[in-house]
Amino acid sequence: MLCNICPRRCGAERTETRGGGVCAMPAGIVAAKAMLHQWEEPVLSGTNGAGCIFFSGCNLGCAFCQNGRISHENFGKVISPAHLREIMEGLVSQGAHCIDLVTPTHFTPWVLEALDQPLPVPVVWNSSGYERVETLKTLEGKVQIYLPDLKYAMERPARELSAAPDYFEVAAAAIDEMVRQVGAYQIGEDGLMKSGVILRHLVLPGQMENTKRVIDYVSSHFPPKTVLFSLMSQYTPQPGSTGALARRLNEREYRTAVQYMRDCGLTDGFCQELSSAKEEYTPIFDLQGV
Repeated sequence: MLCNICPRRCGAERTETRGGGVCAMPAGIVAAKAMLHQWEEPVLSGTNGAGCIFFSGCNLGCAFCQNGRISHENFGKVISPAHLREIMEGLVSQGAHCIDLVTPTHFTPWVLEALDQPLPVPVVWNSSGYERVETLKTLEGKVQIYLPDLKYAMERPARELSAAPDYFEVAAAAIDEMVRQVGAYQIGEDGLMKSGVILRHLVLPGQMENTKRVIDYVSSHFPPKTVLFSLMSQYTPQPGSTGALARRLNEREYRTAVQYMRDCGLTDGFCQELSSAKEEYTPIFDLQGV
């Protein structure tokens, strides 16, 4: 196939035996791990954990990615849509409160095959936010919870760190489509999310102006009680990082971001503790569960 699934629209020829394009993935599904994960937002993890399935490759390719082994080095195992469905059902049988599909964008057509029949728990589309609206429309009715990043509201960091100068315009349109599909967030009496959108933003060292612009956009664009906002502090320097990205976020930076969020009236959502910036919160990708 000539692939135009994501906003890169690179037209790469992806076959069952050969990967291509920005994501470097073949036609079909490649996954690296499936597990009950306790470190998602509380409305997803609950007491038992979210049923996370980590896919290999990525259509964005951020310089600071903490899952570099699978997103940059493409570690993983080829699986069929039928096997993906078995993995999902296995996680549900283990008590997963949701099925959390992590970085699935470039596998959308094959993931849809696995979602042909409804699951008894919500399906979470956990992505970079860099999505084509046309691709998202194929997911309508199959995904109950969208969990996109909103990484950048400024062109320069998007260009320098993700080679995507159009990131904000693309992600803003994609998130609007997500909200159109699933509506305002709904949380059950058990404290678990049933449907809706959670917007994640990772605060990066030295990028406070970008964070403030993201918060400005979310607080002004979405009416109260529409989306949840998750402000994340877990940035961990990766090998080869330079400049501000060679260090962790400091307490003053994160405190400034949290206060700015509150001052802008963004009270529906979550904040992490700075202690979240630890390597042990990043899964070991060892093909467990796939």
